[in-house]
Amino acid sequence: MQALTDNYEHPEMVVNSVRELVLDYVAAGIDPKKSTIVLQSQIPAIAEMTVFFLNMVSLNRVLRNPTVKAEIEQKGFADTLPAGFAMYPVSQAADITAFEASLVPVGEDQLPMIEQTREIVRKFNNLYGETLVEPEALVGEFPRLVGLDGKAKMSKSLGNCIYLADSVEEVDKKVRSMFTDPTRLKPTDPGHVENNPVFIYHDAFNPNKAEVEELKTRYIAGQVGDVEVKQKLAVAINTLLEPMRKRTPPNGAINYSDMK
Repeated sequence: MQALTDNYEHPEMVVNSVRELVLDYVAAGIDPKKSTIVLQSQIPAIAEMTVFFLNMVSLNRVLRNPTVKAEIEQKGFADTLPAGFAMYPVSQAADITAFEASLVPVGEDQLPMIEQTREIVRKFNNLYGETLVEPEALVGEFPRLVGLDGKAKMSKSLGNCIYLADSVEEVDKKVRSMFTDPTRLKPTDPGHVENNPVFIYHDAFNPNKAEVEELKTRYIAGQVGDVEVKQKLAVAINTLLEPMRKRTPPNGAINYSDMK
């Protein structure tokens, strides 16, 4: 339902995305035999909770949400901003509280959503008694992953992502095009590894930490080129994705027998 707030003219995109997202969940290792995957639009009570919650949040408070502000600017809404889009954090609060979630894994950019949910829960409980669970946020080791182009984060709308369903060739191509150190003109120039997307990805996805440290040392000393660093990153990412590709073959049929 939240996806419809900026896709209301193309609902077929949301329908297709639902299926693709479930395939990604299963490919990544979420076992439907152990975890319930919920189709939000099939639970009308969540929409009902959203309506009640909207009475507890001012328009100004929602528009001050830094994540909402950033996305409004990114999408260039200006005076065409759909009211539903501005209010989607309230819908997310209903998603969370409907299932009595106490811990919500999020990226750093979603922390304002959890804080807004906590505010709604406190106000609701203060008015009507202790009813809703106030959730905590759980941020992972890598709170935010920059995009391939070095921009703030991976975003499908910006086209700077690696997808779970990408082939080996697609991953190789995307990694080769990654933004690196703009001050480094040739392999023998000393390079910077801090805030360098290629090394951020190495830290996140390359389990061979000794190799990563060796590459960083050589990079800083101007003893390794971007080509080698990217080649080894592509190998690491493809190694991570290969089991997921096997669980989700090209025809989209889920191979449950391979799930662990």
